Amino acid sequence: MTENTAASDFRCGYIAIIGRPNVGKSTLMNMLIGAKVSITSRKAQTTRHRITGIQTVPDAQFIYIDTPGFQTRHNNALNKTLNRTVTQTLQAVDIVLFVVEAGLLNDADKQVIELLPVDVTVILVINKSDKLKDKGPLMAYAQQVATLHNFAAIVPVSARLGFQLDRLQGEIRHYLPLNKPVFDEDDITDRSEKFLAAEIVREKVFRYVGDELPYTSTVVIEKFEQEGQLRRIFAAILVERSTHKAMLIGQKGARLKEISTQARLDMEKLFGGPVYLEIWVKVKSGWADNEAGLRAYGYE
Repeated sequence: MTENTAASDFRCGYIAIIGRPNVGKSTLMNMLIGAKVSITSRKAQTTRHRITGIQTVPDAQFIYIDTPGFQTRHNNALNKTLNRTVTQTLQAVDIVLFVVEAGLLNDADKQVIELLPVDVTVILVINKSDKLKDKGPLMAYAQQVATLHNFAAIVPVSARLGFQLDRLQGEIRHYLPLNKPVFDEDDITDRSEKFLAAEIVREKVFRYVGDELPYTSTVVIEKFEQEGQLRRIFAAILVERSTHKAMLIGQKGARLKEISTQARLDMEKLFGGPVYLEIWVKVKSGWADNEAGLRAYGYE
């Protein structure tokens, strides 16, 4: 621990990031910590796990927890698992960031508001505020949402552009408890490289296949080896039908090759070294139909 981190006014705590799907929670956390540890996609249900992102500055350590978007439709095994992750996270944090999209407030947002704890500091984060050029509608919108909960602070941001993230972090630090750091100052997540590799491949699957592929498709790392700086990673994409397999592979393997190339480049950037990546597509029918099957493939 450095002299700065040992100071008596050092603050450290856990910050949950919650909201309905596709409001930019993962992008927000990645931008706050300055590294991509939570995958992003336009497809709903991209974040399926509780992802921790860590940023340490001289006077504070911010431990962000990116949660899945709270699901209000399709009451199946996956959505029940995702929602349980959200509600459990809220019981063990110091601060909650409730993220909404500027100008939008629908029933899904209101259902998430009902989950907000009354005994924990909640900061309203209005993301994508760059879409509202006029401050008048933005202020009116903020006042509308503020009537639904007693927020400690309201901060309009643009996670994508990095707008007002310094101000948001200042508000968060103000409410963090006085604590020693939990993690080393160079840690950015508590997740293993194997887990991050699987998430990166899954992001590329959704990015290049989009709505054509069911949300239950997932990725398993079957082998992860390291020789010096070189990482050898062998991944399997699990799908439910042979038609999904053909869709992922593409004509003459072109789509799978692009997924593999882009995933490898992201891994090399995150891990700071060369990566050898092989990806297969496998049909595993019925694995996502129940909670036991979900747990077998790493869902929490």
